[in-house]
Amino acid sequence: MTERVKRLLGLAPKQTGNKLIINSEKLERRVALLENGVLEEYSIERQTDRNIVGSIFKGRVKNIEHGLKAMFVDIGFEKNAFLHFWDALPAALDSGIEEVERVGGGKKEKKRITAKDIPSIYPVGSEVLVQVTKGPISTKGPRITTNLSLAGRYLVLMPYSDQSGISRKIESPKERERLRKILKELDVPAGMGVIVRTVGEGQRARYFVRDLGLLVEQWRAIEEAMRTKPSASCVFQEPNLIERTVRDFLTDEIDEVVCDDENAVKCMTELVGQISKRSASRIKHYAETQPIFEKYGVQKQIDDAFHRQVWLPCGGYIVIDETEALIAIDVNTGRNKGGKDVEKTILQTNIEAADEMARQMRLRNIGGLIIGDFIDMKSRKDQQTVYQRMKDRLKRDKAKTHVLPISPLGLMEMTRQRAMESISGSVYDACPYCGGRGKVKSAMTMSVELQRALHRVMRNHQDTIHEVKVVIHPHVLSRLRSEDEELLIDIERKYAGRLTFRGDPTFHHEKFVILDALNNQELKP
Repeated sequence: MTERVKRLLGLAPKQTGNKLIINSEKLERRVALLENGVLEEYSIERQTDRNIVGSIFKGRVKNIEHGLKAMFVDIGFEKNAFLHFWDALPAALDSGIEEVERVGGGKKEKKRITAKDIPSIYPVGSEVLVQVTKGPISTKGPRITTNLSLAGRYLVLMPYSDQSGISRKIESPKERERLRKILKELDVPAGMGVIVRTVGEGQRARYFVRDLGLLVEQWRAIEEAMRTKPSASCVFQEPNLIERTVRDFLTDEIDEVVCDDENAVKCMTELVGQISKRSASRIKHYAETQPIFEKYGVQKQIDDAFHRQVWLPCGGYIVIDETEALIAIDVNTGRNKGGKDVEKTILQTNIEAADEMARQMRLRNIGGLIIGDFIDMKSRKDQQTVYQRMKDRLKRDKAKTHVLPISPLGLMEMTRQRAMESISGSVYDACPYCGGRGKVKSAMTMSVELQRALHRVMRNHQDTIHEVKVVIHPHVLSRLRSEDEELLIDIERKYAGRLTFRGDPTFHHEKFVILDALNNQELKP
């Protein structure tokens, strides 16, 4: 039984409050969000894995693909970045509007720019200021946009848009009206716009004024770098994991931030102190000898959460499989046999599965197309309950998500924004033994393949070679000596030859070598 299940069942001491636990090491930084002791968010960043999502580059257009309606921009990486025409529109020439002379001269008129105009605006060789929206994943290069934005503590500054707004996640009409009044009083530079972030709900006007000042100062530095730096260079680097976490997560709901690196604590305190000294007082330095993730029970929860099979408090479990095309999540009742009311048992399992699915998507940072295979429910009301539960749990996800109702086949289709590699993609390499399949051929399969190879070799060399030696993995050899011994004797009789075998534990499970026993020369089937 996992630590999380024990806590949910009341069998382990409960931790109260919400904490950000930060582990900073030389090669890796890790951040965990605990809510009453339960791991709800987990992020990891390594020194060798440079996170470029949100960073701004001065790039140069290398080529234009009219068929794809896209261009490829050199921003200084091995693979050129992908810029779709529509992602180039919002910031192009005063937000998509261009003043042009009428044919024959005379009064100027405004013309709206369309995707067809983009190649003439950004011809090959031209420089362009872009922001990364999606990092390089697998063999694909970064995805970029010219619609730039700078995220602050409470505001997002949009240098190329004069539109301002409020996060949709702030639902209270009264609060939205209060924030609109604050927005009107802000001294936003001409031609720029701002969006109030969700964490701005309930905050005083002076916090927005400070945040805006810092963002405008940041933008002026980017403009200066744009003028002085050469093309294919970074003009703004998105803050590292620790700084981003404090910026995005340190809200009134967080009771404490604990970090085991003194320098990181000083950096965070200075960063937060610019906006709120009260928030800065919640940042603590952890100086004990016991590793911080072990102290707060984070490591055990991480190990449990990243198994292929994840148990639910009711005794059911989900199975998560990541593939190139999609992520499949299967729900099973497991040990939850329930009582006489089978439908109630199924509903309980599916509701807990929806909770865990939403949590796992955040923890593993999995994205793209996700299929949830729930246990079949006859009642349409129960299906709607599970669907609504999933929608509610996905509201806290910072990545954009979209979920559809359960289909007649019992499947729930979802999409989740994929800005960078999943945790498993960055932590794990494909197994060099199985080649990423997760399986190897069975001993029986290897026996069949070996016998076919022996038939071909002994038939081809029947007149010249009478003794053949086979080197093979001991596990397969064990089957040959027990279950398939008679079949090998039949081969010897058929070709009037002799077979000898040697097990080699260093051999791959799927490898075997057939040799001429007299000179140890390999014989190809």
